Amino acid sequence: MEWLASLGAVPQALVATLFTYGVTALGAGTVFFFKSINRKVLDAMLGFAGGVMIAASFWSLLQPAIELSEAMGGSPWIPAVAGFLLGGLFLRVVDRILPHLHIEYARNEAEGIKTNWQRSILLVLAITLHNIPEGLAVGVGFGAVAAGIPSAGLAGAVALALGIGLQNFPEGAAVSIPLRRDGLSRSKAFWYGQLSGVVEPIAGVAGAALVTLMQPILPYALAFAAGAMIYVVAEEVIPESRREGNEHIATLGLMIGFAVMMALDVALG
Repeated sequence: MEWLASLGAVPQALVATLFTYGVTALGAGTVFFFKSINRKVLDAMLGFAGGVMIAASFWSLLQPAIELSEAMGGSPWIPAVAGFLLGGLFLRVVDRILPHLHIEYARNEAEGIKTNWQRSILLVLAITLHNIPEGLAVGVGFGAVAAGIPSAGLAGAVALALGIGLQNFPEGAAVSIPLRRDGLSRSKAFWYGQLSGVVEPIAGVAGAALVTLMQPILPYALAFAAGAMIYVVAEEVIPESRREGNEHIATLGLMIGFAVMMALDVALG
């Protein structure tokens, strides 16, 4: 922690998002040991990921956004509401444009602009879509620390990175294992699985750099990341976790994920 504290916001975000990327790669590495994954286990992990993202959206992003707005002398709710809705709108536009295919869906069920790209590429892009707001959240979280927000301590930003990292493990596995089952070699399935996490360091560094250079937009950036994550949870993660009829398992996973992220944020923040 002392070493991390000695770095600026952008290097801190880079280190943190390289960690979250590494956990994605670790999850993708399960393809070297398993060729398939039990659907109930997958749905529980997806629920867990959704719970972590929901908790992080409030404890690590919206609450600091509101407190910072108050400290800056502005209305506490305007940046939070505006940024939150803009984040959801941004993901909606990307969702409509970016070609992608969700886990276990047939090739003809791909979303976004129609393309003849391979199924493997479309699966990677689906998880990449999830990882954009996650990387951005970590980046602006460290930017909030640099801005000196009382509720945004370094330990809290580290807790956010830990929470995002935990839920990245099933996302990596959710790409690589289906690709292995589709006939790709283990090495190629792993390559595509880890590739889905590469966007996190990019988004994290961009988010930290932006709010460091333009601190007045920080409340909006925090809320923007929260809105983007909630959009992903509501639009993709929760429906996917319930698609095969495992609603109760998915809900339990979500509750556990929320509790774990809340505990991390409160205990470390």
